[in-house]
Amino acid sequence: MDDRRIPLALLLLRLSVFSVMLMWSLDKFVRPDHAAAVFKSFYFIGGLNETAIYIIGAVQLAIVFGFLLGWRKRLTYGLVLLLHAVSTFSSFPVYLAPYQDPNLLFFAAWPMLAACFALYTLRDLDTLLAIER
Repeated sequence: MDDRRIPLALLLLRLSVFSVMLMWSLDKFVRPDHAAAVFKSFYFIGGLNETAIYIIGAVQLAIVFGFLLGWRKRLTYGLVLLLHAVSTFSSFPVYLAPYQDPNLLFFAAWPMLAACFALYTLRDLDTLLAIER
């Protein structure tokens, strides 16, 4: 087996997970009211004002860019895995009604969760375009 394929595959996984996490992070700045509604509906955390949402978004952006750059992989890859796992499992009720709009879209979270797990588990092999090799 050609070991050069592994870093490329992991880089592509990292880029694809980053693209989703980036959009979720930016949503907190573009539509803070939507982000607050998500926190209330899925995480049972209500009453978050715009400032709180912006702070959460800024922290999430820092984590996501660290992840993209391959910086402190144990920390950033672990946090991305944790964030996405919480998001995936907190959405559990929608999986019980998959054909109600837009619930079917939530099923895309499972392969992404597997990708996050693979990246965390194989982080030492994820060396292509990573700060820490």
